[in-house]
Amino acid sequence: MQRRENIRNIAIIAHVDHGKTTLVDQLLKYSGTFHEHEQVDDRVMDSDDIEKERGITILAKNTAVKYKDTTINILDTPGHADFGGEVERILKMVDGVILVVDAYEGTMPQTRFVLMKALEQKLTPIVVLNKIDRPNARPDEVIDQVLDLFIDLGADDEQVEFPVVYASALNGTSGLEPEKQTNTMDPIFKTILEHIPAPEEKSEEPLQFQVSLLDYNDYVGRIGVGRIFRGKIRVGEQVVVMKNDGTTKSFRVTKLFGFIGLKRIEVEEAKAGDIVALSGMEDLNVGETICQPGHLEALPPVRIDEPTLQMTFLVNNSPFAGKEGKYITSRQIRERLMKQLETDVSLRVEPTESPDAWTVSGRGELHLSILIENMRREGFELQLSKPKVIIKEIDGVKCEPVERVQIDVPEQFTGAVMEALGSRKGEMLDMINYGNGQVRLEFKVPSRGLIGYAMEFMTQTHGYGIFNHTFDSYQPIVQGQLGGRREGALVALENGNASTYGIMQLEDRGVIFVEPGTEVYAGMIVGEHNRENDLTVNITKEKHLTNMRSANKDQTVSIRKTRDMSLEEALQYLNDDEYCEVTPDSIRLRKKLLNKTEREKAAKRNKK
Repeated sequence: MQRRENIRNIAIIAHVDHGKTTLVDQLLKYSGTFHEHEQVDDRVMDSDDIEKERGITILAKNTAVKYKDTTINILDTPGHADFGGEVERILKMVDGVILVVDAYEGTMPQTRFVLMKALEQKLTPIVVLNKIDRPNARPDEVIDQVLDLFIDLGADDEQVEFPVVYASALNGTSGLEPEKQTNTMDPIFKTILEHIPAPEEKSEEPLQFQVSLLDYNDYVGRIGVGRIFRGKIRVGEQVVVMKNDGTTKSFRVTKLFGFIGLKRIEVEEAKAGDIVALSGMEDLNVGETICQPGHLEALPPVRIDEPTLQMTFLVNNSPFAGKEGKYITSRQIRERLMKQLETDVSLRVEPTESPDAWTVSGRGELHLSILIENMRREGFELQLSKPKVIIKEIDGVKCEPVERVQIDVPEQFTGAVMEALGSRKGEMLDMINYGNGQVRLEFKVPSRGLIGYAMEFMTQTHGYGIFNHTFDSYQPIVQGQLGGRREGALVALENGNASTYGIMQLEDRGVIFVEPGTEVYAGMIVGEHNRENDLTVNITKEKHLTNMRSANKDQTVSIRKTRDMSLEEALQYLNDDEYCEVTPDSIRLRKKLLNKTEREKAAKRNKK
């Protein structure tokens, strides 16, 4: 069998924050892809603002480096389980993977998740033990953990014989032994060339190209990125796309792009083994096969992870609607959600009975919150309901998603964590005491039991715990109430501005969410009650000026720090009778029924 020895196609997979993107930076720099005078950012592959801020990869990205005479196509994948659909499609395009593992943290839930996907595709693995320079690195133990994980996931004999390279991506060093580090990426490049198989030479066969990723460009429209499995493709050529619904359509290839470094370069022709982007057809979709006329043969369809969480997106109808956003109408929100569907294949958008609301389903809280964050940055205003897990019927039994949870905490907090997850119907799988005061706990917990747990966890562990979770499977529904918020809300009585005096009167009733001077409206949630019931409060109350007091008395008064919530925290905090109002400038929590009397009537009806 002939192979194209001058090409290698690999994906880099890892748990969040184990250093994939930093490692790609070093491979790009060391290979000489960038010119000496070229200014290069850190984590150059994370091009999106949110990716840069959070230090996570959301969208899979491809780059190519030249090492000696070989082109190495490198695909950087997301490490978070919410973007599992991306990972799976990327793995279809490559012949091998580099599994990056932190030399201190070892294997984590998403390490398991991404490796399982790679082994299912029968890909050749290389393990890079990253952050080897950390003072508490434990390479031998971690390699044993990785080996156990390979065996646990059913790796075959060849996959278990994986080569290991030790590296510090941050310092740009690597080596075949932990203590022998060189200031180059040569050991990694050499291991890739030795162990990752080159693509088979199938250029003379009829064309087969599968779309794995979608991009969009205002000039050329929709762009399909994928791998040519057989044959050749040329600009101007007439080809046929085999649609996912079984139909076929002809179109002419208007542009063809190859990759070098981070740039797309126009090419006239590409052949089997190349990873390319092409344009020319408007409604190209992920998983579709492009063939030669007269040789229609579809590749196996790409399996896309099913959504597990859904929430309702609504037009903002609060008293502050339209004050801060540019896009506020139902038509604008609907168009934006439809545009998202063009590139995000794990998302579902369904209409509801109301023309102003849509049910949006995604892979998890992070997946949906990143869509919402992008929308608010673009100038949208909208309201969101409490996230709910998607119930599925499997063999006549109603099932719910269950997650595998891994927690690393100081020893003194293990009791509190075990009790909290026990009350959320968590089942403990494993407990490892490292002997240095750190304990690792593993659980299986129903997804709905985890909604809102992240905030409670940070309080329980005083910020010292690390909490990771990934989708495991659908299991029969666990009966009873799981988790959720125990405390009631402090709800504003009337419209106005929160006053220092009003806030001070409420401090012993709970935690306040708004600063003095914040504009509030009747029905808006301004704090958390320290009891289970909701309490309507007058936070705009001013002190009467007729009281006798000293001139400097008010200046010495100080109020407690208010709780500032991120978008994810606000979504996790919601109860069934509440909405989160999101605008470009603000994130507010509110009751669905703003009128106090109506809320009380509804509460009485629900009790009956």
